[in-house]
Amino acid sequence: MIFGMRRELFERLVEEAIEALPGEFKQHLDNVIIVVEDWPDAETVRLAGVQSPAQVLGFYHGIPQTQRTLGYNLVAPDKISIYQQPIELHSRTFEELREMVHHVLRHEIAHHFGISDDRLRELGAY
Repeated sequence: MIFGMRRELFERLVEEAIEALPGEFKQHLDNVIIVVEDWPDAETVRLAGVQSPAQVLGFYHGIPQTQRTLGYNLVAPDKISIYQQPIELHSRTFEELREMVHHVLRHEIAHHFGISDDRLRELGAY
């Protein structure tokens, strides 16, 4: 278990994961902010349908592109939260942590594009 990584290094891993995304995905993230937070709040834990904040590694807060209507304009950006402490708790090595950051970011971006958890499981990408 890795614990207590400096925030700056963790944020750099998130930036690395963003940079590694294919261009066709990045171009559709113009109204999405990606933030690093220590832990999910109680409402996010509830929305995730889990018992413990340690089970929430990331969360997409927004309206998926597949659910947007013609009236979707002048809205605040969607937000993808990457939770540092739970990811650290689930990682044993630095490389495992790096891969988990990449995986969690891609997972939350999939939700932005309207891909559900069930579909991600079907695809073997959960």
